[in-house]
Amino acid sequence: MFDNPSLFPELKHLQPLVDAIAGSQNALLELCIAVQQVAAPTHAEGERAAWVEAKFHSLGLLDVMQDGSSNVYARLPGARPGPALMLSAHTDTVFPAETDLTIRRDDGRHRVAGPGLGDNSTGVAGLLMLAQLLKGTTPPVDIWFVANSCEEGLGDLRGMRAAVDRLQDAIGACIVIEGMGLGRIVHQALGSRRFEISVTGPGGHSWSAFGTPSAIHTLLQLAERITRLEPPHTPRTTYNIGRIRGGTSINTIAENASLELDLRSEQGHALTAMVEQVTAIVRRYQSPQWRQKGVFVSMEPIGDRPTGEIPPTHPLVLASERALKAVGVAVEPNDRMSSTDANIPLNRGIPAVCVGITRGGNAHRLDEWISTLELTKGMQHLLLLTVWAAAWLGKA
Repeated sequence: MFDNPSLFPELKHLQPLVDAIAGSQNALLELCIAVQQVAAPTHAEGERAAWVEAKFHSLGLLDVMQDGSSNVYARLPGARPGPALMLSAHTDTVFPAETDLTIRRDDGRHRVAGPGLGDNSTGVAGLLMLAQLLKGTTPPVDIWFVANSCEEGLGDLRGMRAAVDRLQDAIGACIVIEGMGLGRIVHQALGSRRFEISVTGPGGHSWSAFGTPSAIHTLLQLAERITRLEPPHTPRTTYNIGRIRGGTSINTIAENASLELDLRSEQGHALTAMVEQVTAIVRRYQSPQWRQKGVFVSMEPIGDRPTGEIPPTHPLVLASERALKAVGVAVEPNDRMSSTDANIPLNRGIPAVCVGITRGGNAHRLDEWISTLELTKGMQHLLLLTVWAAAWLGKA
């Protein structure tokens, strides 16, 4: 039974499915591992996409297909026309294709670890198991299952952009599934702008050409100015220089150097202000004075994750909370912002939440782990939320 069935009396007909999930921990865990064993670096998700597509076909879903972005789509037809519900989970991981994907089990602490297991192989497994649970049913409206690409890093949410572009006219709400973060309900999108700042110079030998402008020296001066910026505390706004590249050897005046800059903010206006401040710094190094020395500086955008939100009182957020409580999971404070695939629908005015299947840790590390004890709770929560959301859209 539900831990608190009184919270969802309208979904008491789901009790058999809730009970079935309770006994499926081992099957769900093995599905998580099966997904994880198929490498899926950002921009190279094709093998995992083909694997998911075959799974969708085996479930008898309709309109199973891939698009040019390695997104995989499948539809469970609803009883009547209307705004559909989209459920998504990103297939990509931060790890390169050659990463050792060996799984390590810690039964004493009920943990299983492996690169990309939590983020986001478990989310993809949750999407597949949900489709399996609902096959043969007829929801009030269509449900689209989407395994999308390019959520991580410089993928820049391109997979979700393509999915929403394709389905935007048909969908009325989105549920984004992550492997970890059970108890959190993300409904506020943290915006980010990312840039590559590059410097080229004449270069030369470190001894005989001493005094010739160095691309690295110039880039470091520019970067130092960026680190002196003071972003506002409210709305919270941050910057980070994540990578620096350049140079040929220790005794060569560098001809080329570049850095990657990440800017984030809770509000779009503050993010725009930070971009303007960084742009002003870069322009100082684009003046005729620097060009006459043979130094050229460019600033190119490499990422743009938009802001957006629905209020904590939105029916989709409240239903997410009710579903967590109904299965006995504590609800974490929902005022934390995150950058997830939900950024895209939220920015376009489509109600969306991002939820997790279980708890875990060490995300983006080789020893990333998930808790096996809470897998079934997370699936029960996802089932209740999905069925409620489809019924809610059916009344729209």
